[in-house]
Amino acid sequence: MRQSAVVLLSGGLDSATCLAIAAKRGYRCHALSFDYGQRSAAEVESARRQARNQEVVEHRVLKLPLGQFGGSALTDSNIRVPESPSEGIPATYVPARNTIFLSNALAWAEVIGAGAIFIGVNALDYSGYPDCRPEYIEAFQQLVDVATKAGVEGRKITLEAPLIHMSKAEIIRAGTELGVDYADTLSCYQADEQGLACGQCDSCRLRREGFAAAGIADPTRYRPA
Repeated sequence: MRQSAVVLLSGGLDSATCLAIAAKRGYRCHALSFDYGQRSAAEVESARRQARNQEVVEHRVLKLPLGQFGGSALTDSNIRVPESPSEGIPATYVPARNTIFLSNALAWAEVIGAGAIFIGVNALDYSGYPDCRPEYIEAFQQLVDVATKAGVEGRKITLEAPLIHMSKAEIIRAGTELGVDYADTLSCYQADEQGLACGQCDSCRLRREGFAAAGIADPTRYRPA
């Protein structure tokens, strides 16, 4: 029987590619998304479309009201989304988000006996986020090994981050070869209710530059200027 994997699916370009890679490696994919009070609620609908398109075994959407804490431009309407590159950790960093997401993924992985958890973090394009670095992935793997029944009993759950050293263009090329429909992905930090991207935020900029560098037409639906 094929081994199962839990794949974090945000609705964006990277996680869609990550899901396709997990499936290509032969895993039975269980997709996990979060409605965490993010500014762009259309992300969740995008994740649902991707889960249908890639025929996952199961797709769950958990509601986590991180907006109650605030502290990020993605969860607090009083904090402006930056529209130009900035130094240090950007305002769009959501405190402990990947740790919270991975903890939930780990719980589900233990329940279903999954052998892997896939996350689409990328250190090259998102180096400002501390929870997207290789050091973070290595540290969380150590936690998985010592803090779970599966780890203590010798049933390894591997944390996979296949995109972590890839450029955006390389990610897009890889996903295109695997048949990912990027028109159904949404990367914008402040997309509207119709899923139209702003075209101004860092995520839109990196996405647009990635398609240009890959030599592939950008299928993103942008709001009128």
